[in-house]
Amino acid sequence: MNTLFGVVAASLSSSAVVLLARLGLNMLFTAVVVRLVYYRLYRNRDYVFTYFLINLVTFSLAYLLSNVPIELGFALGLFAVFGILRYRTEAIKVRNLTYLFVVIGIALLNALANGGITLAELLVANVVIVGTVGILEAAPFSGREESRLVHYDRLDLLSPADTAALLEDLRKRTHLPVERVEIGDVDLLRDSALITIHYRSESPGRK
Repeated sequence: MNTLFGVVAASLSSSAVVLLARLGLNMLFTAVVVRLVYYRLYRNRDYVFTYFLINLVTFSLAYLLSNVPIELGFALGLFAVFGILRYRTEAIKVRNLTYLFVVIGIALLNALANGGITLAELLVANVVIVGTVGILEAAPFSGREESRLVHYDRLDLLSPADTAALLEDLRKRTHLPVERVEIGDVDLLRDSALITIHYRSESPGRK
């Protein structure tokens, strides 16, 4: 009986070590993406909270259910469920949604890697994902584009021939570096129009 308990205890201990190692690796690379890249650039505490918890829950579910024979289908299904996640309070912006995919992907990668994948290969995969995120965020072409809906009162500038004058007027009146506009509904009775202005915005942590 003592021998049986010893075998069970050793098995549990070994499983716990593997779980903790995988969890530590997962949280390390998630912290790099979320804290050192995302938060440094965008300063959004709500999404930091969300990304860490979604990553942790996804990892836990995937790891504990990884012995199910359909683990690949499960992984893809779980990825799809979280990937289409929307909050009723507000729509997720494309870049924030991309970070959501990244933290879910890191969780699944570290939770479902089987015995055929070496630790070196797992580390390389994590480094490639995290490194790509950092490189793309630092690239000159990756600046954030913001948009706002504006009620505009100068219908005479809405002609395609007056685009330059329209942009200049919007820049002066909104104090924003407007690059392009989309014209929506035009109210001829009130001589106004709804237009969407687009402009590049420096992230808080970007220099």
